Amino acid sequence: MQEKLIQGIKGWKEDDRPREKCLLHGVSALSDAELLAILIGSGTRNKSAVELGREILKKAGDRFSQLSKMDYKELRGINGIGQAKAVILLAALEIGRRRQAEGALRSERIQSSRQAADIFSAMLSDARYEEFWVMMLNHSNRLIGKVRVSSGGVHETLVDPKHIFKEALQHLATGIVLCHNHPSGGVEPSEADIKLTKVLISGASALGIRVLDHIIVGGDGYYSFADSHLL
Repeated sequence: MQEKLIQGIKGWKEDDRPREKCLLHGVSALSDAELLAILIGSGTRNKSAVELGREILKKAGDRFSQLSKMDYKELRGINGIGQAKAVILLAALEIGRRRQAEGALRSERIQSSRQAADIFSAMLSDARYEEFWVMMLNHSNRLIGKVRVSSGGVHETLVDPKHIFKEALQHLATGIVLCHNHPSGGVEPSEADIKLTKVLISGASALGIRVLDHIIVGGDGYYSFADSHLL
């Protein structure tokens, strides 16, 4: 029976094949274009959903990591992607990001820069602009909250120390981990990064709060001020 179904797939419209292939062989058997075809549902008058999926991937350099950086406007710029399809794709990509972040949060006690970097990388790996985040920890270094305190341009973001300390005090945090991303991909701290870190360490100390680390994430790597003995 299954063999007849497999043979019958060849006679079906290309838009329908990914769904049937998924049912017969499992979702892992689908190509990247077929996965996108299932999400977008249908193609256009001149292109099947699978062909449209291939075109979307081509725009993203055949990499989901690049696709996840595309915004609504860029997706709408692809012929055949309307409002509904663009929103579905954005939602699916956001689910992937949250799934990655959820996995990083399973161990709530932060014991290394690697753990902290994994959490922030899951949130910031696709960010196109610089963002500054603070992770709040209790006396056992358990995560009790994280918040974005600022976002800015491609090269830098303005940070108000008062905002950081307000969040830390509201969470009753005894320790904080600072983090920001470098959209360029490089992770080496700038002079401004080093200066800001010193200011925040001084201010936090006066409030009885420890700055445990400052993490910079970019590309596939990260930089830890603590590991580099800059705290």
